[in-house]
Amino acid sequence: MTVHTASPQVKTAPPGRDASAPHPAVLALRALWARPAARKLLILAAAAAVLVPVAAATHGSGTWPSAFTVDLTKPLTGASDWIIDNRDSHWAFLYFFGHVSGAIIGAVHAVYTVLLALGWAGVTAAAALLAWRVAGARVAVIALASFAACGLLGMWVPTMRTLALMIVAVAVSVAVGALLGLAAGLSDRTFRALRPVLDTMQALPAFAYLLPVVLVFGIGVAPAVLATVVYAAPPMARLTALGLRSTDRGVLEAVESLGATGRQRLLTARLPLARRELLLGVNQTIMMALSMAVIASVIGADGLGDRVYQALSTVDVGSALAAGIPIVLLAIVLDRTTAGAASPSPRRLWAGVPQGGTGGHNRTTARIRQATAWAAGVAAVTAAALLAGANPWPAGWTVTIAAPVNDAKDWMVDHLYTGLPGIGGTADLAAHYTTWVLDPLRDGLQALPWWGALLLVAALAWLIGTWRTALTAVLSLAAIGVLGRWELSMDTLSQVVAAVAVTLVLGFAIAVPAARSPRVERLLRPVLDVFQTMPQFVYLIPVVALFGVGRAPAAAAAIVYALPAVVRIASEGLRRVNPGAMESARSLGATGGQQLRQVQFPLARPQLLLAVNQAVVLVLSVVIIGGLVGGGALGYEVVFGLAQGDLATGLTAGVAIACLGLMLDRVTQPTKGARDGA
Repeated sequence: MTVHTASPQVKTAPPGRDASAPHPAVLALRALWARPAARKLLILAAAAAVLVPVAAATHGSGTWPSAFTVDLTKPLTGASDWIIDNRDSHWAFLYFFGHVSGAIIGAVHAVYTVLLALGWAGVTAAAALLAWRVAGARVAVIALASFAACGLLGMWVPTMRTLALMIVAVAVSVAVGALLGLAAGLSDRTFRALRPVLDTMQALPAFAYLLPVVLVFGIGVAPAVLATVVYAAPPMARLTALGLRSTDRGVLEAVESLGATGRQRLLTARLPLARRELLLGVNQTIMMALSMAVIASVIGADGLGDRVYQALSTVDVGSALAAGIPIVLLAIVLDRTTAGAASPSPRRLWAGVPQGGTGGHNRTTARIRQATAWAAGVAAVTAAALLAGANPWPAGWTVTIAAPVNDAKDWMVDHLYTGLPGIGGTADLAAHYTTWVLDPLRDGLQALPWWGALLLVAALAWLIGTWRTALTAVLSLAAIGVLGRWELSMDTLSQVVAAVAVTLVLGFAIAVPAARSPRVERLLRPVLDVFQTMPQFVYLIPVVALFGVGRAPAAAAAIVYALPAVVRIASEGLRRVNPGAMESARSLGATGGQQLRQVQFPLARPQLLLAVNQAVVLVLSVVIIGGLVGGGALGYEVVFGLAQGDLATGLTAGVAIACLGLMLDRVTQPTKGARDGA
């Protein structure tokens, strides 16, 4: 009998594939895991698969759970009541805050007295001479024309009041920022500790901390200066720290090898090498301080800001523009002067002074003589103006622009508000923007489950940054829910996202021709200067006249304010793309559109992302001011809290805005280490 034994079946690999090779699905998973972005998303998906069902079952899938909310109304109201009850009797107010307030008021009054004593001729001559010695003849002409224009508009005295307040505020901001930056630049631990503090100072809207400052210092010049310092000091601190931390290590080692002490290394190497960053910090501090001129007027600061704010209440565009133009001119003069000092090869302040010689004595003597000559020249011009009886400004040398500007505004409203062929008018545009864009976006964000919003923010922040970035963004968004401002924050977020989208579309469309044509760039520069330095309240008035009251005019004002920064950053990034890469693309026959999409945009990605980040920050700052014109949401709560003296409402909404800004910053700004998949 024959026994048939079953031979074992041997699985053979399909034709064309090695049996020892991994399965294609395994290879695909390995390839997917090798990509940092895909790996991050897979990790988030796995975590969500475990945590989301638990969170949804325990606390629901709607808005932020009330169990995770903390009510700060009682402690904040108690703190406000204690300050009001003890402001006139407690030692801290009598012997500390009172002296601080008195010193600030005295400093501003002293500077204002000096400016009035110099008169229009002396101030104009001093500004032009300083601009000439620091930044050249062209900037001197700009300074001369700008101060003359302030007088011609009939705003000389308010301009001097604003200038006096700004001089003191900038001096204090530079001193405080430089000390903080010095500590952060010399110590890694201090740098890490100060970073969230500086982030909060910049992200917290000014209206939010105006109320606590007013509670402590009252109404007037002192709280206005201190509020300006809080807003303007962080750029000086950041740039000082940046300059000190980026000092050439080789230079420091060479100085240390010569036996220099730590103090000598700081004074002879680190600070001189950080000169450019320090001067840029002064420049940015000046710009930030001037942007606070109108907001400071809300708490009693006199000058140009008060004129603009008063014009807002009467919808007087002409008077607001007459007061806003001097603010723009001051900003341009100070910007050009400080930028000239920070340029790679600036004019020396003491030009003509011998730099060599037998020692420092001759240089010091020459500098004293030159300063004396300058002072004598300014004094001579001032005396001549006083003898001519033209102080502070000649009475007949003024031009009134309020009436023609208001007439132009009325014409625009009459012809643009309704009746435009095809689109209906600005009122219809505002209604369509609100109905088709803002309302669906707001409803969608408010309908998003709270855990879904956290997961979405974590994914966006981790894709563009590191896990630390994602954690910061998630905690910031969660803090909004803990404060009980979830629904209002989603409303504000919808306004910000919609306005940022329009800003980026317009900004990139303008930046492309500006980057390709020097002529277009030169034509755009003065326009961008005006839009960027004009107080937001000035163009908030015509925007309200054209678009009515509501969320649409707030978005329009935010777009106008944020657009210049986007255009500048994006055009600079596209312009500085490697010329070799552009030449290679042209040699391969690439068209202009192909060069833009395949070369310029990819290579300028960091600058374009920075433009997105700045658009978010700037739009957020103006959407909050839009609370004054019907923007609602968090902006209205901050304004309401300031108007009613309600510290709990105003400060809580302000902190929620700061958390929203911090979250958006982390979501839109790439961080170091993201390329490595950290």
